[in-house]
Amino acid sequence: MSSTVKEVSVQLPKRFDRPDEPWHHYLTIDLIWYVLGYTLFHPFVSWVVVLCLRAQYTPYENIELRVAMAWAMLMTAIGIFGIVSDRIAFGSPREVDLAEEVIVITGGVDGLGGLLAETYGMRNANIAVLDTKKVDEDEAEDKGILYYQCDVSDAQQVEAAAAKIVDDLGAPTILINNAGIVQTKSILDSTAEDVERIFRVNTLSHFTTLRAFVPYMLKEGRGTIVTVSSVLGHLGAANLSAYTASKAALLALHQSLRAELAQNPDAKEIKTILVTPGQMGTNMFTGVKTPSNFLAPIVTPAEIGKDIIRLIEKGESGEVALPLYSRYIPILGSLPVGVQHLVRKWSGMDKAVGRIDPAKKSMNEKR
Repeated sequence: MSSTVKEVSVQLPKRFDRPDEPWHHYLTIDLIWYVLGYTLFHPFVSWVVVLCLRAQYTPYENIELRVAMAWAMLMTAIGIFGIVSDRIAFGSPREVDLAEEVIVITGGVDGLGGLLAETYGMRNANIAVLDTKKVDEDEAEDKGILYYQCDVSDAQQVEAAAAKIVDDLGAPTILINNAGIVQTKSILDSTAEDVERIFRVNTLSHFTTLRAFVPYMLKEGRGTIVTVSSVLGHLGAANLSAYTASKAALLALHQSLRAELAQNPDAKEIKTILVTPGQMGTNMFTGVKTPSNFLAPIVTPAEIGKDIIRLIEKGESGEVALPLYSRYIPILGSLPVGVQHLVRKWSGMDKAVGRIDPAKKSMNEKR
């Protein structure tokens, strides 16, 4: 395909369709942390403060200069430690040229997967989407995406779709396992069929797509695998038992995949990305109210997608965890059980699903 950027008509959302919110609604801990990351906690800015003090002929023995220098050295050390840690954990980045890559996205008609697919489609990348939803051929052509109607919970359908993708686009080198469904039922109200369906789509489909596409990556000697899990995989939640259990399984699957790839000499250039978002503003959790908009804001697919695309195109492995609390949730499990209980109680997370309108308590499809 041509490497030129395709012009696509876009209709922006109407402002008056959204409820007016007070200014403090948009003030979140994530925003504060973001600003601090580019100011007080940034090594370059920290050294600029030192230089400014010296420009004012501040003596080295003055306490303010000593504090500024100590802070700048601390921020520099933390930054270097982070870079070294990532290199040890994930290795060197691989070279990525979108013209030479074939991208496969499961559940890519709408939500996060749809955003990623359309973004790469606008950039004329070789993009294939697996989804149960059918897309009109004219719409697919306008978006520059090849859609394959496929139920990823069915291994035979995935294998057949994989063969078609290879014939149409070439060997897949980037796999984004995004398909997922949720059902808001208690454990006692769930049937065996409900739980099985959720696990087949959310968990077993990952095994199927990995078996279908990773052999091509090994043959090509390069690739990127994105696993979309959830922060609830670390936490669990009332009335979301099947969903949270299926996402927790993906956390273990991701680590097992990394371990197996590390043992394969042909997989040195295959990168892995784990995505553990908090509540996203998609149809999947329509009606769920976040316990705290300040501490646990709802993230948009664009925010998650931006970080996924950045890692993919830099050829790096890594983790994407938004909002901020998602990065530190694993620490909760190391705290005393009493503290864990109080955090869950104060956050109100186990009551969030119970507040959904009963009319909305139905199976929500792909992200």
